[in-house]
Amino acid sequence: MKKLYMSAILLCTAAVFSAQEVIWQKDIKSSTQDFLSQVTTTIDQQYLITGSSIQARPFDSAQGTQGPGTQGKQNNGYDFHLVKLNQQGEEVWEKYFSGKNHDFLSATVATQEGGFLLAGTSYSNAGLDKKDNSKGGSDIWLIRINEFGDEIWQKTLGSSSDEEAKAVIQTTDFGFFVAGNATLSFDSAQGTQGTAKGYGSKDVIVSKLDKNGKELSQVILGGKGLDEVEKMIPTVDGGALLGVYSRSNVGGSKKTENFGEGDYYIIKLNNEGKVEWEKNFGGKGDDHLRTLAMTSTGFVVGGESRSERSGNKTVGIEEGTDVWLISLNDRGEELWQKSYNFKNRDVLMGMNVINGKPSTDNRQPSTKGILLGGYTQAEGRIEADDETFWMLYLDQNGNEQWRKHVKGESRKKEERLSDIKLNRDGSIILAGTSAEELGKENWKIVKLGDKQLDQLIEKQDIKIYPNPVSDYCYVEIGFPSTGSGQAFEAEITIYDMGGRQLQSLKTKNKVTKINTQNLIQGAYLVTVKTNDNKTANAKLIKK
Repeated sequence: MKKLYMSAILLCTAAVFSAQEVIWQKDIKSSTQDFLSQVTTTIDQQYLITGSSIQARPFDSAQGTQGPGTQGKQNNGYDFHLVKLNQQGEEVWEKYFSGKNHDFLSATVATQEGGFLLAGTSYSNAGLDKKDNSKGGSDIWLIRINEFGDEIWQKTLGSSSDEEAKAVIQTTDFGFFVAGNATLSFDSAQGTQGTAKGYGSKDVIVSKLDKNGKELSQVILGGKGLDEVEKMIPTVDGGALLGVYSRSNVGGSKKTENFGEGDYYIIKLNNEGKVEWEKNFGGKGDDHLRTLAMTSTGFVVGGESRSERSGNKTVGIEEGTDVWLISLNDRGEELWQKSYNFKNRDVLMGMNVINGKPSTDNRQPSTKGILLGGYTQAEGRIEADDETFWMLYLDQNGNEQWRKHVKGESRKKEERLSDIKLNRDGSIILAGTSAEELGKENWKIVKLGDKQLDQLIEKQDIKIYPNPVSDYCYVEIGFPSTGSGQAFEAEITIYDMGGRQLQSLKTKNKVTKINTQNLIQGAYLVTVKTNDNKTANAKLIKK
């Protein structure tokens, strides 16, 4: 594998983080302006890198098409672009989904069944991979795929106005919530706003779908101004929590007043997509929500603030834009709020909750801490620490425990961090784009090991899920790394309760998928032995 060139915020080397090491790094090169939107971690700890790219299709004069492997696709606009990497950072497969016009992939969720649901914004009519015509303007284009990237179904959602996809989640009933923003133009002839009535210059639109893509309900949310959904997470009751950047006052569906220029607007939906409660948080300036996470006591809401103490904001700012966190209980009532500063424009890109030991009574484990990731930009002046990537670790009450940062070698505007994910083993995935010149952005993915984070993660020597199992289960090996540089290997063996060996396989992965279709109903013993002679076993129940 070629050495990854990472500058600015993505230059993450062992020399910079004294307690970190680069486990692997991947450079996905492009000759066009590519957009990386997200890293999605699968149940077996593989990675789906998603975004939008213009495919390079040299014209094949002999075939009269644009080169082999493209099935004669003539689209020159942006397409959905997917690259799946295994646990070692090696490419498993690469896929494109194309309409005849521009199609931008915005959000992805890994399904409990092992595949993915893709949600993007499409400007295309039916043609190439797109099966449905445009509803008018831009639409939300959904594609469900299996773990190999093969399409299961697709759906186009929209109206005669413009809709854009922003977030997608799977719910406890195996269905989905899809959230986006809609600009619903007024129809003067009808005196209405088409098939969906809007409230302001931009509204939030949320659709509930079953597992086969059938739309069950739709709700329009927003006030008399601009409301944009930034994040959505599933809740334990089968509903969803929405994080909205709001510049709206009371009106429409909005029942809470804004405090300033822009506020955090939090909406809780039940499992049918109906509003349970809503809350507004902000000061007199501009406060921009970025991300949400679930904790053992409720939720944490995070973003950037330009507001001094005012409105219902009880913490001030130090310089530029500060990171502002609010902890809420499950009814949306404030537990605490905190502010953090890196001395410039601080941009919050990701938030991961670290939990304690799993409980024995199936309750959610208590929250141990919160890991924040983002980057800092200088505003209006050139500074040596421009484009500094940082990590901030907090305890469960929001008190800072430690911070780390990386100073880049350059301050190119074309280099950006897009996503940060904390893995169950304490490692970190960073994904972003880097370019020598505008319009030629490469995708950059780095997996880092961090000793401090590794010590915070509660691990089991062996964990099996789901258990009881039907057709497939996953065996997770939680032994800590020896630090000797020796590559990890293990042998997983399944025995019946009489001691007879039924199945054995070798793996280099900490999480391995096991086929249990041939096992009859009953109990089995799963044993693990690593190449450094560590052993563990657990009981497996076949339904």
